[in-house]
Amino acid sequence: MNREDFCLLKQNIIYFDNGATALKPKVLKESLIDYYDHYSANAHRGDYDMGLQVDRMYEGAREKVRDFIQAKKTEEIVFTSGATDALNKIIFGYFKHNLKAGDEVLITVSEHASNVLPWFELQDEIGIKVSYIPLENHKVTLENIKKVVTENTKVISLAHITNVIGDVRPIKEICEYAHQFGILVLVDGAQSVAHDQVNVQQMGIDFFVFSAHKLYGPTGVGVLYGKEEYLHQIRPIIFGGGMNASFSKEGVRIYHDLPSMLEAGTQNIADVIAFGSVIDYVKKVGLDQIKRHEIELKKYCISKLKEIKGITIYNEDSESAIIAFNMEGVFAQDLAIYLNNYHICVRAGNHCAKILKEDIGVKNTVRISFAMYNTKEEIDVLIQALKNPNLKREML
Repeated sequence: MNREDFCLLKQNIIYFDNGATALKPKVLKESLIDYYDHYSANAHRGDYDMGLQVDRMYEGAREKVRDFIQAKKTEEIVFTSGATDALNKIIFGYFKHNLKAGDEVLITVSEHASNVLPWFELQDEIGIKVSYIPLENHKVTLENIKKVVTENTKVISLAHITNVIGDVRPIKEICEYAHQFGILVLVDGAQSVAHDQVNVQQMGIDFFVFSAHKLYGPTGVGVLYGKEEYLHQIRPIIFGGGMNASFSKEGVRIYHDLPSMLEAGTQNIADVIAFGSVIDYVKKVGLDQIKRHEIELKKYCISKLKEIKGITIYNEDSESAIIAFNMEGVFAQDLAIYLNNYHICVRAGNHCAKILKEDIGVKNTVRISFAMYNTKEEIDVLIQALKNPNLKREML
């Protein structure tokens, strides 16, 4: 699907590492060149035509993001350097000042490091308690959440889709239940926005983050969404130009309203604008069509993997386009290096989910993650390489 739009595919590679980052369509490069060649001014700084054009394009990208995730207002969309940056801004800018010692935050052992480590830091700093939702067949269920929610639970912080098992969490139902008890829900959407429709209002999400580069966009751009009532309570953790209205030598300072208050300094202007062009591209292709294609690929790949003796698949029943597996007697990284000899790119390791081993029983896996441009023919090449009777000998 749309393979001609991705120049890297001309290099005779099979790219199955889309959970780490997606390849980039030509429209991204075209948009970047257009900015740097024709209106390369700063944003929100110049009262001249070129500067005003940058403002329109930059804020236009914000509106495209708002529409893409169906937020209520553009003021609820803050550009960051990535999902990790956005999570830290929320946790240390909002929850640090709205939680107290003894308050409980619920996560799972399958969360990405970016949705674990900041909470550990807050646990040490102000005495919150980090607790874990038990997984059922590696998945989060609403019933298991109900079992562990206590009167001290104030936050549920989860990935929409996890980056190893690829389970899709019932976020709408979780939000509905949590809000009955005044519990806020923070959702890491890094693995979901490129593969399924997200409607933050309909789902009831309080905070939502994602990175542009997993959505066929540029690196160095992320999105922080928050309901306006909560964003107004966030304290900036980065200070400087662009986010202040005025300040004096006596230390009196007045900060801008949202979202400028949370976007100090010169932003990644070219890439934000280019990301807007990529959103247009993805919407034109259609997320529903992309999702159908990816799930079809996953089913096909699993059926072929199951034909190979010694293959263990850890997430056959997950609903996303991710497959985690191992081959008996072969270390995950060694298998990835072997596949590289066939120009096949997969991810191997713990995938920044270092405590997931407590649930699936292994520390490292090989991960295949699909995107719109992958094909069944590519999967056939992978399967042929894995069926090679000389596989272990070739790795020596």
